[in-house]
Amino acid sequence: MQRPAASLPSLDPDSARHSARMAAHLRQAIAERDGWLPFDQWMAQALYAPGLGYYAAGNVKLASAEAARTPDGLPVAPGDFVTAPELTPLFGHTVARQAADILAATGTDTVLEFGAGTGALADSVLAALDAQGISAQYRIIEVSADLRARQQARLAGYGARVQWLDALPERFAGCVLANEVLDAMPVSLFRWNDDGVLLERGVALDAAGQFIWQDRAAGEPLARAVAARMPPLPGYVSEINLQAEAWMQAMGGWLERGAALLFDYGFPRGEYYHPQRAGGTLMCHLRHHAHADPLAAPGVQDITAHVDFTAMADAAQGAGLQVLGYTSQARFLMNAGLAELLARHDPADARNYAQVVAPVQKLLSEAEMGELFKVLAVGRDMPAPLRGFTRGNRLPSL
Repeated sequence: MQRPAASLPSLDPDSARHSARMAAHLRQAIAERDGWLPFDQWMAQALYAPGLGYYAAGNVKLASAEAARTPDGLPVAPGDFVTAPELTPLFGHTVARQAADILAATGTDTVLEFGAGTGALADSVLAALDAQGISAQYRIIEVSADLRARQQARLAGYGARVQWLDALPERFAGCVLANEVLDAMPVSLFRWNDDGVLLERGVALDAAGQFIWQDRAAGEPLARAVAARMPPLPGYVSEINLQAEAWMQAMGGWLERGAALLFDYGFPRGEYYHPQRAGGTLMCHLRHHAHADPLAAPGVQDITAHVDFTAMADAAQGAGLQVLGYTSQARFLMNAGLAELLARHDPADARNYAQVVAPVQKLLSEAEMGELFKVLAVGRDMPAPLRGFTRGNRLPSL
């Protein structure tokens, strides 16, 4: 099955050479699987293959907080996308208010962050906790060697309070943070054919050695998992993130006391598999250009899928965790006190205030990140409600 060509930004020579090496690696992986690679394995290789994958090589992925800014205060930088912590430290300062509550409720001082990006969230959370008189210990699990190096440089001033872990803790009590982590976990792609039979989508090679889509009959585990989520809809293409569900289930084994705050873009299941969302949610990011061709520019572009938050909540409950809250990013930030933090800036200083307000508006706007991004809280032995979910808690929608 041929795929439509995406209109992409041109690559610099180093990136083009790197992508060619990644493409050769993927062709070999396809050959070793008798000419067909399930998409979850393609995505895993394209993002995480040692020394080649997008998150495992030295690509500049994220704009940093120190990047140049437009007149309205938004970052302009090399890389492929900007996340909320890079937009403004007020994001992390607000998250720290909720984190402080969780630490107080658990009687601990430790925060564990997954996928810490440039270290911007860790930096702003630690600074805000320090301002509250909480000298927190911060632990990071990061699969990207180059991002870990950026984090270590940025957070060096905190000394031994910040440590990097190479594996999941056996037991943990405290606050867990994960911003845009679930969306980067490899997903399986599926398509319902005209006869209501589920097919799994994978990647093959055409006669010229170019990557193409190819569908095969889905195996029993995938067919059973998809059938539990939606009815057959001929021609419908979407994805399912069984790896993220397994990650949530594993959390039930090591989170003894405390709560995890998961920030990501996605929907409840009814919206995720809505009949009108017939093309799925896969999205790629290359040099701040968003497009939907995950087979293009392998190794130098990000590949993501939206999160089925119903599946995440079900997995957490199945592992014995409480589902403590679910709401939009805008509502969570307002509940947790973002407006109060913003009010500390003087509007009479017009230039500085504009640079502060512009990224906050992006965080809160329904047309930007405010509604698309959601926050899910799960935990164990935690009092409810958490402050971030006191108003607008959407748990019934899950």
